[in-house]
Amino acid sequence: MSDTGTVTGVVERLRAAGCVFAEEEAEMLLAAASGPGELDAMVERRAAGLPLEHVVGWAEFGGLRVEVDGGVFVPRRRTEFLVGRAVELARPGALCVDLCCGSGAAGAVLLASVEGVEVHASDIEPAAVACARRNVEPRGGFVYEGDLFAPLPAELRGRVEILVANVPYVPTEEIGLLPPEARDHEPHVTLDGGTDGLDVLRRVAADAAEWLAPGGHLFVETSERQAEEAAAVVAACGLTPEVVTSEEWWATIVVATRP
Repeated sequence: MSDTGTVTGVVERLRAAGCVFAEEEAEMLLAAASGPGELDAMVERRAAGLPLEHVVGWAEFGGLRVEVDGGVFVPRRRTEFLVGRAVELARPGALCVDLCCGSGAAGAVLLASVEGVEVHASDIEPAAVACARRNVEPRGGFVYEGDLFAPLPAELRGRVEILVANVPYVPTEEIGLLPPEARDHEPHVTLDGGTDGLDVLRRVAADAAEWLAPGGHLFVETSERQAEEAAAVVAACGLTPEVVTSEEWWATIVVATRP
């Protein structure tokens, strides 16, 4: 299965299906498949448009291999910039929350990177919660099913030092412009940010100060064109925002601090 002919054949099938990184994807599929039959099925699924991460069952994120089930939001590489900033500002033993956690990638990285942190994660999607529990709970974190802050333990109010909220921020009318991997295979609730893309951020910001400790930080990802308004949203809720961009990661985030 590892001979050059097989590799070449897989690459050719992926290229024909429009996969830009066919060589890299072929190597991942070859490594993941247990035999020629499974390899053929996996290549067929990828060629049909399923996200590579759903086909192989995992994504590389923040130096970890994060399990990703079909129908679960795939953690984006650019989001490593957001999580990296959260890791930088998290003190050892910090109380952290990962809202809209999806696969639990952010929470898993915090647990793996910062000594003694306590991580609580939540998501409204049952499939995401099941996936996050496999990524977060073995590392010592806690995962809850529900809408934003609603399922979190009440005793966390006013104590959260690091609040990562990777909220959906694609304007509703632009979802149809997304790559088919996202548009057709990830839940729309994980993509749809409402008319201007900021609806879920507004809901998070409205309650964030109540949950954050004094000096605690909220981290959200946004687009470059939304950043100014996103900062205004959190400022109106009593937080002090800073917009941070990275050309390397092609990412824009807002870090908002409770005074």
